[in-house]
Amino acid sequence: MTAESPRHRYDELFIGGRWRKPTTPERLCVISPHSEQPLGEAPAAGPGDVEAAVAAARQAFDHGPWPLWNPHQRMSKIEQLAAIYAHHLDDMADLITAEMGSPRSFSRLGQAAGAASMIHLALATARDFPWTERRQGVLGEAHLRRAPVGVVGAIVPWNVPQCLIMPKLIPALIAGCTVIVKPAPETPLDALWLAEMIEQIELPEGVVSVLTGGPSVGQALVSHPGVDKIAFTGSSATGRRIAAECGAQLKRVSLELGGKSAAIILDDADLDKTVAGLKTAGLMNNGQACVAQTRILVSERRHDEVVDALADMMAALRVGDPGDDTTDIGPLVARRQQLRVQDYIRSGRQQGARVVVGGEDSPADRGWYVRPTLFTGATNDMRIAREEIFGPVLTVLTYRDEQDAIRIANDSDYGLAGSVWTADTAHGLEITARIRTGTYGINMYMLDISTPFGGFKKSGIGREFGPEGLAEYVELQSVLCNGKMPPPNVLNVIAATAG
Repeated sequence: MTAESPRHRYDELFIGGRWRKPTTPERLCVISPHSEQPLGEAPAAGPGDVEAAVAAARQAFDHGPWPLWNPHQRMSKIEQLAAIYAHHLDDMADLITAEMGSPRSFSRLGQAAGAASMIHLALATARDFPWTERRQGVLGEAHLRRAPVGVVGAIVPWNVPQCLIMPKLIPALIAGCTVIVKPAPETPLDALWLAEMIEQIELPEGVVSVLTGGPSVGQALVSHPGVDKIAFTGSSATGRRIAAECGAQLKRVSLELGGKSAAIILDDADLDKTVAGLKTAGLMNNGQACVAQTRILVSERRHDEVVDALADMMAALRVGDPGDDTTDIGPLVARRQQLRVQDYIRSGRQQGARVVVGGEDSPADRGWYVRPTLFTGATNDMRIAREEIFGPVLTVLTYRDEQDAIRIANDSDYGLAGSVWTADTAHGLEITARIRTGTYGINMYMLDISTPFGGFKKSGIGREFGPEGLAEYVELQSVLCNGKMPPPNVLNVIAATAG
C-alpha cells in the first residue's frame, strides 16, 4: 500500500506489520457528521484478528530483535516515521475533520500538527532519558536498567484521534514494546492511514498492529493474558471497567479519563482577555475535549458583566461546515452525541438553570450540530455542572469569595484540568496550589505536550508526555553482581550491539 494520500476505503487490517484480510465480514461505515452521508469503510476486527495481532506482538517481543535494539536504534525508525508524517499534515487534518467534525482551523494545529510535534518531543525526551544508571547499594554497586514493559494495547477515542495515538504508540515503541492500536469505530481511517506510513519504515515483523472495530475489540485486548499493559483514553465509566479487569490480572494500566474543569475568574481579571481565552479553552474542538473549561466560576459582583461578555462571544460563533476555514463550531461526531448533548441542555433547563444563548434545538437541517449554549443560574449539584457533556456548553456558577470558588472548583469527581484568570499571577499560583487537578493554567488553558498530562481523582491513573510519559512503558530492573561490575561504557556497548 502507499501512504501518499488518505483513502476512504480499507479492506484489510494491519496485523504485525502486514495487511491481512479480516476473519469476519463485518464492516465499519464512517458517516460524515456534516452531511450525514457515507464517508468511508474499514474492516471490523473479530476475535481471530485480535488473537493474530496479540500472537504477532508476543512473538516479536519475546523472540524478536525489537526489544533488544538499543533505544537509539529504535529512535532512528521513529525519526523516519516523523519525516513521512510531516509530508501529510494538511491531508491528515482534513481527513480527521471529515471523520469527526472538528473545524479545519482546529484540525490543522490541534490534530495533525499536534500529533507530529508529539513524535518529535517524544524523541527529544528519549535522548535524555536515563535508560541505565549506576547506584551505590548496601551490597555494592548496582546497575539499573529500564526495560520495556512488553505488549501494549493502546485504546483511543475519536475526539483527537492522532493526538491520542501518538503519546501511547511512540513512547512504547521507543521503549522497546510491541503495540496494538485500537482506534474508535468513528475514526478508523486516520489510524489505518498511519498504519500505511508505519509500513514504510519497515519495523521488524509483529511490532505494530492496528485493529479497527467496535468495543468488543478493546475488551478482547484488555482481557487477553498476552497483553502486558493497557493504555486507555476515554470515559471514566469505561476506564473503571478496564481498571477492574487489569487489576484482576495484575496487568499494567494507564488511564486518561474524563474531566469537568473549572475556570475561576477573579475580580481583578481582564474581562476581554479572559473571554477571548475561554473561547478556545472552553469550546475547542466543538467542546469535545476532556480538558475543556466548562464550569465558569464568577463572583456575585461581576456575574452580570461576565455573562454578557460570554453571551456576546458565543452568539458570534460561526457554526457550520467544519471544512470551512471560518467555522468556529462544527458538528458533533455522531447522532448519538448530538442527542446526548441536547439531553444535557434539556436537563439544565429542567433543573432550573437559565439558557442565555443557544438551546437544545439544532441550528441546521442536516448534520449533527448543537447550538453553542451558555447557562447561568446553575448550581454545582446540577448534571450540567457535574457530568462531562462533551459539547459546546458552558455553565456559569457564582461564588461568594475566593474560598467559595476553590470549594466549588474542587467539588467534582474529576481533576484533569482547570484555570484561574487574574491580574496577579503570583496570587494565581497560590490558587493553583489549592486546586486538586493534574494540569492548570493561569490566564490561559492549553495543553503543553512537553509536560506530564494526567488527572487526579476519577480523571485517571498515570501520565502522558515528557519523561513521566515514557516511564509508563518501562519496568525497572536492578542488577547486582558477585564481583566487580563491568564499567558503564562496557555495558552500554553490550546494549548497543544486542539484537
